[in-house]
Parts: sequence; structure tokens; C-alpha cells
Amino acid sequence: MNKKRIEQQQQNEITEYHIYRNLAGYTHTEENRKILLAIAEEELSHYAFWAKITGKEFSPKKWKISFYTWLGRILGLSFALRLMEKGEADASQFYREISKEYPAALELEQDELEHETKLIGILKDHRLIYAGAMVLGLNDALVEFTGTLAGLTFAFANNLIVGTTGLVMGVAASLSMAASGYLSNMEEEEIKEVNPVTAAIYTGGAYIATVALLVLPYLLQDDPYVALVLMLISTVGIIALYTFYISVAKNISFWKRFTQMAFISLSVAIISFGIGVVIKRVFGIEV
Repeated sequence: MNKKRIEQQQQNEITEYHIYRNLAGYTHTEENRKILLAIAEEELSHYAFWAKITGKEFSPKKWKISFYTWLGRILGLSFALRLMEKGEADASQFYREISKEYPAALELEQDELEHETKLIGILKDHRLIYAGAMVLGLNDALVEFTGTLAGLTFAFANNLIVGTTGLVMGVAASLSMAASGYLSNMEEEEIKEVNPVTAAIYTGGAYIATVALLVLPYLLQDDPYVALVLMLISTVGIIALYTFYISVAKNISFWKRFTQMAFISLSVAIISFGIGVVIKRVFGIEV
């Protein structure tokens, strides 16, 4: 076994010890705080195990501590922790190899498996509780406005008209979506964890933020067809980023969810663009 690889693992352990302790300070529940502190202590004991083998002491990677602490605060504990564990995907191979020389390492592997699955799996993140509300707002905005903007682009071929029309429609639609989200969650009284007002904010906020990103190309330059292409690229980018977040946080397939959302949104855009062509020719619209 490469000595450098063992030293890297030792440094990873002390780094993750500090990450878990930092995240424990930002969790909103006592249960989660205890879980994270317990994991941190396991990582510290793992560090001590490797220190006996290497005979060295290592400082933690401060940039990594800051990065994952920031992710946990902004995007939620589940996302930060699962992303961190994905970064350690080769750990099982490492433990299998090192156990030939140091059999006690298998106990460390078992510890890792426990806190990577059971412990992280029971973490309750309020951002994931409201993920459904975000999906509602984001999906509706993507499907409706890729189609709407594509249709308006060919019908009017005027970026100022398309952009301002899109913004006005987006604000109105986001308020409507927020109200619908509030009323929908008011009916689901059995779901005690969901606050209707918060759900409405997530739904409306996701909607208007998505609309703003889609409309932006029309407001920054004059060519309507360049704006259309940039809008479609933005659509794919938004879908990719959101799907990546959900796939990591919920530990689900990225490509399946991404292809479904992208196919639906782009198909609607193509159909709407075709409708815009027909309308312009039938009514002879010139702007």
C-alpha cells in the first residue's frame, strides 16, 4: 500500500472531523447535532488510528472545511454530506487493500458505512421538505416560459417586447403559483412539517427566479434568435443544476431526471415556436 495514500486518508479524517463539527453547529435539531458530533468523534478516532501507523501529524485542509461548511449552510446538510461522501467513493477499495496489512482497518470501514448510510439517511433537512414546492415552481416556469418565449420570439421578433411581456407574465404567474402553493398546503393538514407560507415562498420564488434567468437574454442584446438560443441554453443549465442538487441530496439518478425534464421543456419550446410561426403567417404580424 502506498504510504502517501495512507497519509492522505489520515488527513481526510481530521478534515472531516472539523467539517462534521462545524455542520453540527448549524443544524436546527438536537437529534441531528448529536448524529454529526458522533460522526465527528469517529473520524477523530480514525485519524488517531492512522497516526499510529504513519507516525505523523497532519493539519486539516482548511479550504475543504470552509467549502463544505458553506455548502451545508446554503444548500442544506443532506446535500453537503452526500456530496462529501461521493468524493470519497474509492474508500472501500482503499480499506480492502489496507486490511491485508492492517486487519483492524476493516472496523474503520464498518464505521464509515454506518455513518454514510444510516446516520446521514435520517438527517432531516427543511430544504428537502420543501423541495416539492421548488419543483412545482421551477418545472412550471421552465415548461411554460420556454414555450411562451419561443412562441413570442417568432411572432414578434422584437426583444424588448418579448422580454417585457415575459417579465410581466412571469411576475403575475409567480404570484398565482405562490397562492396555489399556499392553498394546496393548507389542505394537507396532516403534513405537519410543511408551513403553507414557507411552501408558497419556495414555489413563487423558484418560479420568478427561473423566469428572470430565461428572460435575461432578451434584455441584454438585440438579436431575437440569439436570445432564443441563449434562453434554451439557460433552460438546460437550470435543469442540470437543479437536477444535480436533487440527485445528490436525495441520492437518486441524475441522468434519468435530467433527460425527462430537458425533453419536456425543449419539446414544449419547439411546439410553441412552431405555433408562433403559424400565428405570424396567418395574422401577418409585423413589429
